[in-house]
Amino acid sequence: MSFFRPEIEAMSGYTPGEQPQQGEFIKLNTNENPYPPSPAVVRAIEEAARGLRKYPDPMGEQFRRRAAELLGVEPNWILCGNGSDDVLTIVTRALVGQGQLLRLPYPSYILYKTLAELQGARSEEVRFNDDWSLPPSFAAAGRDLRLAFLANPNSPSGTVIAPRQVLEIARQLPCPLLVDEAYVDFAETNCVSLVAQCEKIMVSRSLSKSYSLAGLRFGYIVAQPHLIEQFVKVKDSYNCDALAIAAAAAAIGDQAWLAANRAKVIATRGRMVEEMRKLGFMTVDSQANFTWNIHPRLPAKPLYERLKRDRILVRYMNYPGWGDGLRISVGADAEVDACLEKLKAII
Repeated sequence: MSFFRPEIEAMSGYTPGEQPQQGEFIKLNTNENPYPPSPAVVRAIEEAARGLRKYPDPMGEQFRRRAAELLGVEPNWILCGNGSDDVLTIVTRALVGQGQLLRLPYPSYILYKTLAELQGARSEEVRFNDDWSLPPSFAAAGRDLRLAFLANPNSPSGTVIAPRQVLEIARQLPCPLLVDEAYVDFAETNCVSLVAQCEKIMVSRSLSKSYSLAGLRFGYIVAQPHLIEQFVKVKDSYNCDALAIAAAAAAIGDQAWLAANRAKVIATRGRMVEEMRKLGFMTVDSQANFTWNIHPRLPAKPLYERLKRDRILVRYMNYPGWGDGLRISVGADAEVDACLEKLKAII
């Protein structure tokens, strides 16, 4: 006898990247930032810790006000989440019902399909073109289509769909389009300004990558206020704790730190792409803090396993019908150099 919904028993579930608890590894597998967060974050956490006997602000107004100033919107256009995955879950729960349809590009962030399965909903994967552009079918109408996800920059490729194309897609879709900008601070463009132009466009962001707060868990969504109002009904009462709210507000308040951090990551990324190509990899031009790498002669999984034996973790990813490859995070220069030297020795 089973106590679980059939959808839960049938699904495989989302598998996060490896997080070894013992031993020393060079971790280039989960797109963590190699540099510490702004010193302002540590100060904010220490101050907020004095008030932990009280519940946190359920809406995270401290963060909403600061983010609103930065983005040029009002605070009621922003909803905070326990990481951007929490935001994606809230939106899916609010918009997609059992048996209805969620559309996503392929290959992309594998959590999207899991969110549909949790709802007892259907998911439709629209394959990227070989150049990582989207075919017209991504914007086509569909029976019971309730939501479309678009990671931009995409994972695992690090590629970007231009804002003007995103707007065109949203206007054609019969449903909302959530643009997942988890990596956008490393990109040349973003879609936040489109939210005011089209009510169907929502933009989610994370502080895990560019602000070095992966261990804290904080993300947010920008959408028109009448949508935010409905999402609030779905979120947990206190979905962001007091330490996270204070730290996130301090982080986005230090834009000088972000600019310096971003410059270091982008410089290392450019060197990674160049060196990987010298080793014979077909490495996609990336606008994220990772690169997608395929070698025309050497299979990806043995390379991943060999690196892991030498205590270097990268992400092996296999997409049925598309192929596999190595997604390698942009680490500190010494970490990247160690990975490159090991790959040179292997090849």
